[in-house]
Amino acid sequence: MGLLLGGLGAWTYLKHGHEEKEPEKKQEKKEESRVQHSTNGETFIKLDKETQQRCGLKLVALESVEAKPEIKAFGRVLDPTPLATELIDINTAKAALDASRKEYERLKVLHDQNQNISTRLLDTSEAAVKRDALLVQAAQAKLRLSWGKAIVEQKALTNLVESLVAYRAALVRIDLPIGQALTAPPSEARIAPAAAQGNLIPAKFLGLATSTEPQVQGQGFFFLVETNPPLPGAALSAWLTVDRKPKTGVLIPNSALVRFEGEIFVYRQKAEDQFEREQVKLDMPLKDGWLASGDVAAGDKIVVIGAQELLSEELKSGGGGD
Repeated sequence: MGLLLGGLGAWTYLKHGHEEKEPEKKQEKKEESRVQHSTNGETFIKLDKETQQRCGLKLVALESVEAKPEIKAFGRVLDPTPLATELIDINTAKAALDASRKEYERLKVLHDQNQNISTRLLDTSEAAVKRDALLVQAAQAKLRLSWGKAIVEQKALTNLVESLVAYRAALVRIDLPIGQALTAPPSEARIAPAAAQGNLIPAKFLGLATSTEPQVQGQGFFFLVETNPPLPGAALSAWLTVDRKPKTGVLIPNSALVRFEGEIFVYRQKAEDQFEREQVKLDMPLKDGWLASGDVAAGDKIVVIGAQELLSEELKSGGGGD
């Protein structure tokens, strides 16, 4: 009986002790937070090598790049209807002038041969010739004032207008922001829809605009787009190539960029298991990404696959506020 009571007491004691230690073990197994803070207040994400591989994280080292200097501007695709209408008006006036001139020459021959053509009738015919000539001049002046010398003096203006009307090409007006001006016209441009600035297409410079946009009040230029032309009325972003010192920076792939609270960031690797969000400034688009500047430099490793997942992890853990 004594042995039985002693064993029961020992079992009760050991069970009670085990239950008291169980929460401690559970606490010891609690996973360490991935979002951590350094002593100087910087926030970074800590991921070991195994977790990085499981998440499919991919990094690249930034490279220095140099590109032709460009100025960002904005514009729109012009409706070709006014240009086509003014060209038709010129051709119509020329046809009327040709007909009245032939009629005058016919009457003059008859008048000189005393073929019962009065001087008054001849004078009326001559006045019609002068009137039609003035109408041609007026139509040509209207076209020149509206579109400028560069467009009016195109060698194949009729063919150009036909391609615009058939949407095989697009006439684009680009305006610099107020306060910016070029001493020499841009040599070329790259344009894209305002909502998709990465899809750039080349644009050929035609000439200076002949008027100022009321809302922009900046310097304006005409360009011709012959590759994948956008439709009339489309709002555009443009990068105008100018004769200045080349721009330098680092090339950041599009997949590395994350947006948060209106700003643009990348995740830079600080150590083998540490990643920190760094703000960058996108200076100009390139073929494989953006020429950028900021707190990153050539040689820095940034995340190009998995950056959005890192941002989600940071925000989920309450470390997203700067």
